[in-house]
Amino acid sequence: MRWIDTLEGAAAGKLPEAVHRYFRQGSAGGVSVGEATVAWSSFRFRPHVLNDVSTISLGTTVLGTPVDAPILIAPSTMQRMADPDGELAMARGVNAAGSVLGVSSNAGTTFAELGATGVPWWLQIYVVRNREITLRMLDAAVAAGARAIVLTVDTPVVGRKEDEGETVWDLAQPGHLLANLPDGDWTDDDLAKADDLNPDVIGWLAGRTGLPVVVKGVLRGDDAKRCADAGAAGIIVSNHGGRQLDGSVATAQALPEVAEAVAGSNLEVYVDGGIRRGEHILAALALGARAVFVGRPALWALTVGSSGGVTRLLSDLAEELDHTLRLVGVSSPSSLTPDLVTSAGPR
Repeated sequence: MRWIDTLEGAAAGKLPEAVHRYFRQGSAGGVSVGEATVAWSSFRFRPHVLNDVSTISLGTTVLGTPVDAPILIAPSTMQRMADPDGELAMARGVNAAGSVLGVSSNAGTTFAELGATGVPWWLQIYVVRNREITLRMLDAAVAAGARAIVLTVDTPVVGRKEDEGETVWDLAQPGHLLANLPDGDWTDDDLAKADDLNPDVIGWLAGRTGLPVVVKGVLRGDDAKRCADAGAAGIIVSNHGGRQLDGSVATAQALPEVAEAVAGSNLEVYVDGGIRRGEHILAALALGARAVFVGRPALWALTVGSSGGVTRLLSDLAEELDHTLRLVGVSSPSSLTPDLVTSAGPR
């Protein structure tokens, strides 16, 4: 059995049930979270033959930052419940693998501590109703060396979770999250997600930080075009891991439309959601993604093996991608094209 396939079960044995449930669950009936990996596995490949694949190069850049492979770590919260060092352990593991770390604005580790690790990192930001909170958090991230701002746009309200019994919030301790919340007597209304956003927020964030803005949570080509027109540097095709609107289209299905809508621009396209194999990464790159983000498997790896587990996860997926590139007859991700992929069709 592949090591990655053992991780969730091993993590379940180490985590309180409520924490394990929080990491793995989707919203409402769990339709979207259940479809994510299946959607990637529905693609079929049309490989080239008689191509020289004796040398494979996985290296690329994401918004100008070199990475050893086009496999990045998605932002997630409550990491200190997976490992005592939380985001610090995640950062060390990502740095050792030559990748980029997405950092949640709800993180339990300060931006300054993360910056000191040397890992290239992007701040995922929720714009909240009290913009002063957001501005001060952005300033702290810039000061600590963040290289991009990831604006999450699919969360005007938090998706409904159908929990029974003890929840992660019953177990959360001070220091598990919101380590970067600026000092102040903030109310729940201050901290609520902003539900009045429009494309102008992209320029607002870029102007405040001087950093590229990546818009996370796009599933439609027309929305992707609006983001591009508003100055976004990148888009993450994402349905929030199935944690927001249940029944949202799988990212594997949304990616081709989004990539086509912004083809010919300088905007970089990324994708997350359900990616578990080198073949899934191959399909994503061929269909227009520059790189993929991995979320839940990184939490399982952090739980089971701390920073070393995260490094191994990224390295194992990179090895699988190398293998699949050879079999599809292509020597680098930049040479992948959509004609290499087709849907499985009816059975």
